Amino acid sequence: MSRLFLAVLLLGLAPAAGAQTSTTPLKPPRPVAVPVTGRVTDEVTKEPLPGATVLFPDLRQATTTGADGTFRFSNLPRGRFLIQVRFLGYTTVVRTVDTSAPQALAVALTTAATEIGQVVVTGVSASTEMRRSPIPTTVVDRTELNQTASTNAVDAIAHTPGLSQITTGAGISKPVIRGLGANRVITLNNGAKQEGQQWGDEHGIEIDEYAIDRAEIIKGPGSLLYGSDGMAGVINFLAPEPVEEGKVLGSVAANYQTNNHLQGYSVMNAGNLNGFNWLARGSGKLAGNYRNRYDGRVYNSGFRELDGNGYVGVNKSWGYAHLTVSSFNQQVGLVEGERDETTGRFLKQAVAGNSVTGVPVTADDLRGYRLDVPRQQIGHLRIGTDNNFILGQSRLTVNVGWQQNLRREFGNALDPAETSLFFQLRTLDYAVRYFLPEKNGWNLTLGTSGMQQQNVNRGVEFLIPAYRLFDNGLFAVGKKSVGRLDLSGGLRYDVRTITGDALFLDANEQPATSGEQKFGGFRETFRNVSGSVGGAFSATEQLVLKANVSRGFRAPNIAELASNGKHEGTIRYEIGETNLKAETSLQVDGGVSYTTDHLSLSVDAFRNRIQNYIFPSRLNDSISAEGDPVFRYGQGDARLAGGEVTLDIHPHPLDWLHFENSFSMVRAIQLDQPAGQKNLPFIPADRLQSEVRVNFRKAGSSRLGNLYARGGVEYTFVQNRFFSAFDTETRTPGYTLVNAGLGSDVQNARGKTLFSVFLAGNNLFDVGYQSHLSRLKYAAVNASNGRSGVFNQGRNVSVKLVVPLAFN
Repeated sequence: MSRLFLAVLLLGLAPAAGAQTSTTPLKPPRPVAVPVTGRVTDEVTKEPLPGATVLFPDLRQATTTGADGTFRFSNLPRGRFLIQVRFLGYTTVVRTVDTSAPQALAVALTTAATEIGQVVVTGVSASTEMRRSPIPTTVVDRTELNQTASTNAVDAIAHTPGLSQITTGAGISKPVIRGLGANRVITLNNGAKQEGQQWGDEHGIEIDEYAIDRAEIIKGPGSLLYGSDGMAGVINFLAPEPVEEGKVLGSVAANYQTNNHLQGYSVMNAGNLNGFNWLARGSGKLAGNYRNRYDGRVYNSGFRELDGNGYVGVNKSWGYAHLTVSSFNQQVGLVEGERDETTGRFLKQAVAGNSVTGVPVTADDLRGYRLDVPRQQIGHLRIGTDNNFILGQSRLTVNVGWQQNLRREFGNALDPAETSLFFQLRTLDYAVRYFLPEKNGWNLTLGTSGMQQQNVNRGVEFLIPAYRLFDNGLFAVGKKSVGRLDLSGGLRYDVRTITGDALFLDANEQPATSGEQKFGGFRETFRNVSGSVGGAFSATEQLVLKANVSRGFRAPNIAELASNGKHEGTIRYEIGETNLKAETSLQVDGGVSYTTDHLSLSVDAFRNRIQNYIFPSRLNDSISAEGDPVFRYGQGDARLAGGEVTLDIHPHPLDWLHFENSFSMVRAIQLDQPAGQKNLPFIPADRLQSEVRVNFRKAGSSRLGNLYARGGVEYTFVQNRFFSAFDTETRTPGYTLVNAGLGSDVQNARGKTLFSVFLAGNNLFDVGYQSHLSRLKYAAVNASNGRSGVFNQGRNVSVKLVVPLAFN
């Protein structure tokens, strides 16, 4: 792999090196950087807008406007780059700037809070204005994240149209995009692949919620740039951009939530001095047992978390180089949901001599922050480099990372410290992209990306075999604008090889050279060609039409190929199949967006045909030795279709008022199957969301800035389309949740923010409900009320405080 890196790097440098001759000095003088300056004003009043953010996304350089609305960049690389200017309550402006020539930019912003000028960096070769990308994309920024009450990173973005989550209690959430989840969704941590044990539905995302500045959600195959596993889409959790030159900033944040007494804290420091920049963050969370109307407090549903992340690097006229570090550490209880057959109270494991028995929990057991078995302990460490080199008119990015994921699961009450399951996954991942000079309006990018993995079992139980994985892909993507039509597309070729080790167990269930075979050894190789082509047509400034056709690819994961055992938290015994084929998909997307001074309307529809779709189904009435239902992985052809509609009414000149609505739906079936097996399992129900929100930049003569208030209703329809065969799934009733929020910046007399406070209330009427994608829905029956399974979180009120800091 190191040879591959060297070869690509030399190819990227070859044009610059080859240009030298015997008459050329060995060290030509570096061209003096040309300053880029400008001024940002209100288009109507012509007044300056101090504090507006001016950003070059591809260069990782940003600044804010001064009191007179002016800004200045003095050390930018030469070339043509996208610049984004944004200010809260105004439409974002995007332009392409040639930094080789001196110029003063005049930017006038209009008062409207729409996403028409959003810039995205995910799913495209280089940063692109969202309206010009044919791929359906949604951005959730820091403002929205602050106004949301959530318990983890996925929970924070789960209200996005087209996005749902599989949950196992309050601490574990997995993203589901348009009905597809697990290994079909690629998660990026600041642009780099996050590789944990994502094959498990009860395995959460190892990313610090407080470290996220914004999330970009790609709805559709992401195999073109990222390879296998992006069939459903890509979610990129992005950190804040480097602060402007000459400043050192910081912040302190605290959060308390009433339902499970969650306490969250985060401290951040960032600076940029003479091109040397850094960011360091430490965060922690502590949560007890959550409660709901029908279960009371849910035993062993708490969690605790301690995270650290950041980077150090330099931003110069030749580009930038950053060293990144991310450490995620979490302990989370696993809710089994076993109950006393008379009272319906939850049972806990109690030791009596040399045996374990279930006894009803007491009121003291439900208080506090104690975790019991079964529980998980997760440690995820990532160290990486993020580099961007300007080579004349071309550009080379090189990203290399090393990750270690340690996932321990404890389930033995006789020995709570015993690691029943212990996976050690180490990954070396890389991505190299070479951006060719623009020619005849074409922007072409060549690249390679892949990873090498090794997973080892270090526990006393075995669910999946030890394995090794090698993955590599080559791709070419391009884009061109023809008048009002923006075209983009490309091709990619992937090879993935996975090798599983055989395992034999002796009479004491210990690894041996012979005996009972737990896993058979195997080696499988999957190859695929992916492609995408699409366009965005700006019929007018208000109306944009989009269409895209893409082919996705996903190789089977290790659990689907070779699992053989019970996984704590899934409430089932799983068996894999080594002869599974890779999934391939053909997805067609179409969309239209219409934006005026009074409303914004967008409609996105898709149709996705998947060959060899893999899913687990129950084996008739088979029961494991421990009494759990047995599921085996199989596959067949599937079809998913649906889409999202969003409508935001913001009547001008009442720009402070918004009435936002969205509707999401998915229809997912397996072809040529009988009625009970026709519907694919774990497909989200239709969802309708409506919210009224008011925003004020300044609340009269008070010292309150960016004041907002919101109230909304979220209606999830009944899910009657489910995989009913073998009791795999059951019908899920519909439910209505009412949410609200209020917040503001508190400023001093000069308009400087002293602190910001955010109040959020979820499920204000304490509705008892079960999400169709909740793993706890299939726990034991509660004898006290006859209801099956464990219900989702009840009423929850969140208080969040953020204090910005500035250092001279």
